[in-house]
Order: sequence, then C-alpha cells, then structure tokens
Amino acid sequence: MSPVKAPRPVKTRRPAGAPTRMRPVDYERARLALMQQDPRLGAVIERVGKCRLKVRRDGDLFSALCETITSQQLSTRVADVIYGRFCALCAPAPHPTPEAVLALDVTQLRAAGLSGPKAAYVRALAERVNRGDLSLEALDVLPDDEVIEALSSIKGIGRWSAQMILIFRLHRPDVWPIGDLGIVRGLERLHNLRKTPTPARLEKLGDVWRPYRSVAAWYLWAGAAL
Repeated sequence: MSPVKAPRPVKTRRPAGAPTRMRPVDYERARLALMQQDPRLGAVIERVGKCRLKVRRDGDLFSALCETITSQQLSTRVADVIYGRFCALCAPAPHPTPEAVLALDVTQLRAAGLSGPKAAYVRALAERVNRGDLSLEALDVLPDDEVIEALSSIKGIGRWSAQMILIFRLHRPDVWPIGDLGIVRGLERLHNLRKTPTPARLEKLGDVWRPYRSVAAWYLWAGAAL
C-alpha cells in the first residue's frame, strides 16, 4: 500500500487589481532601475549594496501597530525594552493580540513603561479590531492613500507611522515619506542643497524615482549611515 502524501499547501492569490506587494526579486529589479534612472542615487546604491528591505516575520500587523505606538518619541534602545515588557505581559502569545491586550488594564500597561496616553491608545486599537470596526487584513489590498486614511484614524498613529507600515510591513513600492527628517537630510546631501526644500520641492525631487520611491527612501536612510 503506497504511503499517503500530505496535501500541498494552497497558495492564496491576491485579488486582481490589488496593490503590489514587493518580493525579493522586485527589490532587486527596483535597485537596478533606480541606478539607471538617477546616477546620483546610483552612487549611493553602489556604496550601500543590495536592498535589505525584507518581509518581517515577527508578529502580524496588529503587533506592528502596537510596537509603533509604544515606540514613538523614544530612543531605539528604550523603545525595545518597553516593547519587550509589553510582549511579556501578553504571554504565552509571543506578540500582542487584541484579546491579550484587552485582558490587561491600564495599570499593568503603565507598569511596563507605557505612558498613560499610549496605554489608552493600544487598548482602543485592540477594542476596534476585536469588534471588527477595523479590519487589518483588508489593508493589504487597499490603495496606499486608503491605508493611510484608515491607519491615521487610529489614535497614536499619524501619517508618517502609516507610511512606515506601508513600506516595512505591507511592502508597497512607491511610498514617499517627505515628512521624515532622514529623507529631507538625505535629499539635502544628495543634491548639495543649502536650504531645506519646501514640501512641494520634496515631492518633485522624488518624481525621478517613481515607481520605486519606497526603495529610494530606504537607500537615502541607509546612505546616511555610511
């Protein structure tokens, strides 16, 4: 009797017309395209090397939003400590879930290091997701501007935070976060600008990198560390 073979996992297809989610091969294609489109950025890309934007597997979008809220206006080291304590409160789950967060009270969250407003924000987020008022799964197939609108409706999440989710979690190719100081400084260095560009100028400077402005932004950040 021949052994029974385990069924192959079924690959879920993205709906037709859904926004692009970048894969490793797409990041490499974007790197090569940017080098051809702009020699100045190309010089930065040559020094930095391959794009290291990768799919994160440490938690889902809910935990990413919790981490974003808890980490705001903190140094990376302090933010990592506080978020680690927050995750520990949600054990045995390795990362926060709506159910785990709702089982905690504000006093427990404050003891982990969250400020009063941040504790209220993560609980409000958990309540909205748990009630079904906010579907995080649906964000994966919404256009960028609708994702930003939906995420900005969450207390503690602004436009910049929503753009970071788009770039680092949803892997959208053409997000241009001109409100990020690192992007502004990167453009000033790249173009030898003496004065800080206006928002309209910042938008125009990014046009040459369409449709891969997310990847261009990553190279501006990475180039600052060289």
